Amino acid sequence: MTRRLLRLLAALALAAGVPGCSSGDKVDVDFDTRAARPAYEAGGPLTLFDEAHHNWHRARKSYRPFVELIESDGYRVERNTRKITTDGLAPASVLVVVNAVGTNDRNDDPAFDDAECDAIQEWVRAGGALLLVTDHYPTGHAAACLADRFGVKLSRGQIEDPVHFDPAYESTHLVFSRENAGLVAHPIVEGREAAERVGRVLTFTGEAVFAEPPAAGFLRLSPDAVARPPEATVEKRGDDVIVSVTYGEPAAVPGWSQGLALEYGNGRVVVLGEAAMHSAQFSGYDGRPIGMNVPGYDNRQLALNIMHWLTKVI
Repeated sequence: MTRRLLRLLAALALAAGVPGCSSGDKVDVDFDTRAARPAYEAGGPLTLFDEAHHNWHRARKSYRPFVELIESDGYRVERNTRKITTDGLAPASVLVVVNAVGTNDRNDDPAFDDAECDAIQEWVRAGGALLLVTDHYPTGHAAACLADRFGVKLSRGQIEDPVHFDPAYESTHLVFSRENAGLVAHPIVEGREAAERVGRVLTFTGEAVFAEPPAAGFLRLSPDAVARPPEATVEKRGDDVIVSVTYGEPAAVPGWSQGLALEYGNGRVVVLGEAAMHSAQFSGYDGRPIGMNVPGYDNRQLALNIMHWLTKVI
């Protein structure tokens, strides 16, 4: 087995230690991906789904329900498997990046080089739309180089809330609702009409994101939420690479969120601090649903509303 594959296995093992991110999770093949009122007829905006940066989520694997949902909504989705360039971005309206990671032993070095960050930044400034999805360590470290270009800070650790969480899960599974003020008034939350209003969202162990106004944190963390910084160690046993992560003392994150929207030049950016919210899976540990298929939450509609805002439908 090659070192590169072992690095990937180390990353997956790291993820498996956190609820909601198990490498044994299975896609919910029965999840309803039909858009009730498609935003576009056939031939809608071209959306590039990045798979060139060792991404933990892939378009036709764990993120298949998301991809099929937005395709039903009229978006054209193509997988990007090459280094990102100005020419490669030119025909696209949206770039989706989910849990890109680095190539060092800890997977926490920059996932994108300077030329790629330059290309994405200028493309957004000219009118492109970026959906950047991160998560718990090491994805925040790996994506920070790109987030920085848009003035977005990533906590790079793990978020917990001992008050506003779903008791069927753990304190890392956060509930954002109108009642607890976690859902902030924004077109992404309101949708095109009353039927598209988002009332409750559940996230599954991620990090926090922040940018100065006028950027809008529409999934606002409560005053009770805390971030735990990670510390990763690497142990090598022959060709095996074993990554161990521990989380430190909690620190308050006032003003931070797990969902952030901002305009940048003529373009738009949404940054999410958790990825499983837009999957639809069953836990490899206990079979519980993870993502858009959890009953009683509006994660599915949130995904559609984010795409609608990015492409200026709302």
